Amino acid sequence: MTETILILQPIAVELRDIIERELPPGFVATFTENTEPAHLKVKLAAADYVVFWDVGLPADLLTAAPRLKLAHKWGVGVENIDLAAARARSILVARTPGSNAVPVAEFAVGLMIAVGRRIVAAHNTMLEGRWAKNDIWRRSIMLSGKTVGIVGLGAIGKEVALRLRGFGCMVLYNTRTRLPEAEETARSVAYRSLEDLLEESDFVCLCCPLSPQTRGMIAAPQLAMMKNGSILVNVARGGIVVEADLVTALRDGPLAGAAIDVFEPEPPDPANPLLHLGNVIVTPHCASTAFENSANGVRHWLSNIARVARGEALPERDRVV
Repeated sequence: MTETILILQPIAVELRDIIERELPPGFVATFTENTEPAHLKVKLAAADYVVFWDVGLPADLLTAAPRLKLAHKWGVGVENIDLAAARARSILVARTPGSNAVPVAEFAVGLMIAVGRRIVAAHNTMLEGRWAKNDIWRRSIMLSGKTVGIVGLGAIGKEVALRLRGFGCMVLYNTRTRLPEAEETARSVAYRSLEDLLEESDFVCLCCPLSPQTRGMIAAPQLAMMKNGSILVNVARGGIVVEADLVTALRDGPLAGAAIDVFEPEPPDPANPLLHLGNVIVTPHCASTAFENSANGVRHWLSNIARVARGEALPERDRVV
């Protein structure tokens, strides 16, 4: 018997091709054409499994899926699925930790360099017909040799730390569960409280999940702790940072700049001040979306779907519910 996997949001034809190429025998993939709730409910009614990422699964959508066995997040954050409703319906929930860690880490380090060295600003002045070499020089901040604080040392944070070794950075970290001392030594990282990390770091990179504990974690009091001339990079979730407070810190200090890949809501209002500050780089939640990494993620969630179809347990690292 063929089982149906629904991809919950419209995707590019190239990604459809990858998914269909990787499908194991006994499965068929179906795709949505838009994100209107009525359309999604019709599609969910015939789904045995659903894969979601940007488009979430509130209770009313889960209720519309009577056959659903597993809701699989393509990514790690599960703030956009109603976990209580999934439990009540005995729907398994899983995620793909680590599958996008390398592209996000590359992107994060790239943002540190881009905002510190004012690469986007330099590019824009050239398009405007200006040769602003001295202005860029005055405002340029190097990454090499700096202290970088990583908030959240999961799969992504560890990959960021690994890449920073090549820049001779001192890497501090804060995470819910401190690493064993031997692992800290092996990874060349040093634990700090969040407050100490913010005070000591030249660059702060947010890599933590959004949870009730981390929502609004970086607000005016925390931003005020940061060094004069420091830089904030957020490749985690928009809700971790109070955006209005960040705008103030970028306009009035202490921050010299920021790079923001995530917002709340998404997409952000075009009037959001973060989109209009000269010392900010903004990107459309694309740190994880490297085309050549797509097949790795597809294989990850397909392997878990196949496990459930065979009646096997999900890997503990992947299972949420």
